[in-house]
Amino acid sequence: MKDNKMTIYSVFSLLGGLAFFLFGMNVLSSSLEKVAGGKLETMLRKLTSNVYMSLFLGVSITVALQSSSALTVMLVGLVNSGIITLSQTIFVIFGANVGKTATSWLLSLNSIQTENFFISLLKPANFAPIMAIIGAFMMMACKTQKKKNVGTILIGFALLMHGMGMMSDSMSPLAKMPEFTRVLTAFNNPIIGVLIGAVFTGIIQSSAASVGVLQALSLTGSITFGMAIPIIMGENIGTCVTSLLSSIGVKRDAKRVAIVHISFNIIGTAVCLVIYFLLRYLVKLAIFDQPISIIAIAIFHTSFNLFTTCILLPFSKILLKVAYTVVKDEGAEKEAEKEVLFDERLLLSPGLAISQARSKVKEMSRLANVNIVRTLENFEAFSNKKSEEIKKDEASLDYLEDEIGSFLIKLSSKEVNTVEGNTIFEMLHSINDFERIGDHAININKIARQMNDKGLKFSASALEDFKIMHKALAEILDMTVECFAKDDAGKAAEIEPLEQVIDGLTKEMKDRHIKRLQMGVCSAELGILLTDIISNCERVSDHCSNIAVCIIQSKTSSFETHGYLNELKNSNSPEFIAKFEGYKEKYKLSDETAY
Repeated sequence: MKDNKMTIYSVFSLLGGLAFFLFGMNVLSSSLEKVAGGKLETMLRKLTSNVYMSLFLGVSITVALQSSSALTVMLVGLVNSGIITLSQTIFVIFGANVGKTATSWLLSLNSIQTENFFISLLKPANFAPIMAIIGAFMMMACKTQKKKNVGTILIGFALLMHGMGMMSDSMSPLAKMPEFTRVLTAFNNPIIGVLIGAVFTGIIQSSAASVGVLQALSLTGSITFGMAIPIIMGENIGTCVTSLLSSIGVKRDAKRVAIVHISFNIIGTAVCLVIYFLLRYLVKLAIFDQPISIIAIAIFHTSFNLFTTCILLPFSKILLKVAYTVVKDEGAEKEAEKEVLFDERLLLSPGLAISQARSKVKEMSRLANVNIVRTLENFEAFSNKKSEEIKKDEASLDYLEDEIGSFLIKLSSKEVNTVEGNTIFEMLHSINDFERIGDHAININKIARQMNDKGLKFSASALEDFKIMHKALAEILDMTVECFAKDDAGKAAEIEPLEQVIDGLTKEMKDRHIKRLQMGVCSAELGILLTDIISNCERVSDHCSNIAVCIIQSKTSSFETHGYLNELKNSNSPEFIAKFEGYKEKYKLSDETAY
């Protein structure tokens, strides 16, 4: 009865250890991604045709994420969004398969047996509690989100090691069970071993975790080289399940990323199985019947992936051909694939998602700027072609605002740090202002068309005033686009003085228009049109000011725009006054005697 109870509790301990292990792996992976978020995005954008750089990126990012599956899912999302091409991903996938073996080496440190205090500290079971204490302290005492994330990483690692320890401790009594021994005999069949490894890894969707379980099993002394090697091969196939699931409902090239990942592991397993059969059943090496150690599992896991990478590296183009054969282009009958602006798989990495969103907001800023320039040029020489281009880009601005806004709202619901949260809020504010600038371009262009259709023209003096306004507006737009693109708070601070000058220009131009009316130089109808144009120009500069203020305040986590502007205007800052006077002199209207 006692033995039965011990066996039952051993099973519970094994399952509980697996739960701790998987949860710790998840916490560790997600926290590492948060800490490395911005750097991860930078690394992924450096993808080139350089084989060794791409391999290094694949290894580095997988070690950082502790998951080759997570990286592959990101690659599917990046290809689906058109950020990178299929050919750029292939060597990254190769590197990811090598990088995922790092965890098995870390877990193999559990096999250290020594009386030396300092060397024994290398054993995760010994230093994990210390990391848990430090991590808990950092989570409770630290104020910055980055330090809290580091604390979470330490806690995640401690949980992972605790789970590994629980699984290892539960194996001793399980090894004495006749049922357990009978199950192990099935592992002697290499094909069944591959299937078991693939299915188990596919279910838990983590090759690192499944290798960890195998390493824990090896501590019983019941797992031989002949049993373990096929299981490790199968685990590499099972890890493809995540990328396969992520490829559902994406464009053809994105599906091919998953096919390349699957092909790599299946071909590698097939080649290594042939070698395995030759060495075990033809050469009959004795090592296959000997117990495998936890370190030997890590060695073979790494060797298998390095060997597969080396033999397939020269045949990368063949892997691409396999992907194109499996996922075919159907020529003239090919279904038109809708452009994907944002792939939701990018939400797995907030840093990467923010970067992608920012690149699209930059596109909005460029379109808004170009539209204002076009519409102001239409007053000097009206062009139907420019009018159509303005309408087309305005439709693009509306579309971008809707898509970016929806994506940012979804992103804001994810766990992001303070800096990322401020950036999201800044972009949500800015897309509305850029879209409204586009609306004002449409309003001004309607007036230009109306004047062209009716043959109306402003007086020479009014045109001179308008040209000065045009130059001031062009500069404030250029500054706004630049400071947003560079996220430059210093450059953004220069916008408000110019906006104040444009406000003064607006008032002065209206006053001068009244004088022209009194002198009979300008008609009432043209006066109304001029007032509408000036008002739209003023609103454009106001939106530029909003964007600039938002960039500045995102650095201080404060978004009280009106309060900030009032404080700035009333501060009598020497820098502000100097900039204001400089712009005022630069955009001074011509002498009124010109009338």
